[in-house]
Amino acid sequence: MNFRIKDVRARQVLDGRGKPTIEVDLITEDGALGRASVPSGTSRGKYEAVELRDGESAYCGLSVLKAVQAVNTIIREKVVGMDVRKQGEIDRVMIEADGTDNKSRLGANSILAVSLAAVKAAASSLKMPEYLYIAKLIKKDSLKVPYIMLNVIWGGVNYLGKSSFEDHMIVPIKKFTFPEALRASIETYYKLGEIIKEKYGKFALAGGNYTPPLRSEEEAFELIEKALKMAGYKDDFRIAVDVAADQLYDRKKDKYIIFDKEYTSEELLQYYFRLVKEYNIISIEDPFHEDDFMNFSEITKKLDIMVVGDDIFSTNIRRLKEGIIWRAANTILYKVNQVGTLTEALETAEYAARNGYTIVASMRSGETEDTIQSDIAVAVGAKYLKGSVSGGERIAKYNRLLRIYEELASE
Repeated sequence: MNFRIKDVRARQVLDGRGKPTIEVDLITEDGALGRASVPSGTSRGKYEAVELRDGESAYCGLSVLKAVQAVNTIIREKVVGMDVRKQGEIDRVMIEADGTDNKSRLGANSILAVSLAAVKAAASSLKMPEYLYIAKLIKKDSLKVPYIMLNVIWGGVNYLGKSSFEDHMIVPIKKFTFPEALRASIETYYKLGEIIKEKYGKFALAGGNYTPPLRSEEEAFELIEKALKMAGYKDDFRIAVDVAADQLYDRKKDKYIIFDKEYTSEELLQYYFRLVKEYNIISIEDPFHEDDFMNFSEITKKLDIMVVGDDIFSTNIRRLKEGIIWRAANTILYKVNQVGTLTEALETAEYAARNGYTIVASMRSGETEDTIQSDIAVAVGAKYLKGSVSGGERIAKYNRLLRIYEELASE
């Protein structure tokens, strides 16, 4: 078989929000095709690799034709003729061609699209499922489908127009099978919708999550607890939150603003203690701003829950290493597009696991119908896949996990 890359072609497509993103076809000499598209987030931390967009009139500045051009010229010239099985070499060549610390020249979206297309083409050439091929790249033998960490209420400044926690999620703690956990999560989601409709009348949906007009954080937790009880899963789930504290942080005042109330870091820490004591909270993501390793360390030391680092780590091994020195957080939110190549993301996952950090893979608000994210989550041993349930691009991830569960169960 001939595993050399014959051609690479990029195009502009749309993500689940109707915004442009990049898709790449990578073809080997033996005819194997790897097709990959790249998701995008609504809010991005400053330590994420840079997404290249045109900034011109098309699509209100969001067009990615410059990224497409980068793939079809510079990147194509570099990778054509390379062995598609040499993932690390392919990614390194692209990183060197970009030549910046944050992939701002060629764009992390351009580079990642080719990186993912390469691993898909390699798996196709070898007639292997993508999750199994990626697991072999990192020499991981024991594979398990992650549970879903289902986002059911969205808040935050992007959705409520006021300062509140961004995501409110339900997390299975019972030893369900994956299909059982998925069913129980969605049944609870349905019950929550009934409760919100009865209490608030008309309500909005945003990306599959309910956005009721909350007046406090406590109100969100009470709604979720009521839904779990109605669905019959009160003792089988706990609650997780993504504070997205960087969006709540006023740098001039050095305070966090939540529902018009100001908190110092110490006051916010005490607030978290109270919430965890009063509600069934198992996980808090980004409880402080993205440079506050000290308070991340404090909350990790004092609360026996998952403390998840997203913006503070940005799936970047250098940031994670600094966090480990501080003993800041005990869980990493895992988004491959934050770092920009599969190789770098796999290195981060391996380092996190080796240092005892839980991995929570995460969808982004601008998802595509590409399902490789599910395969990666299985391959790296993620405990959860965070996401919501509305939109075919998200449901495709869960349907892919159902198929992988079936394959693993039959072995």
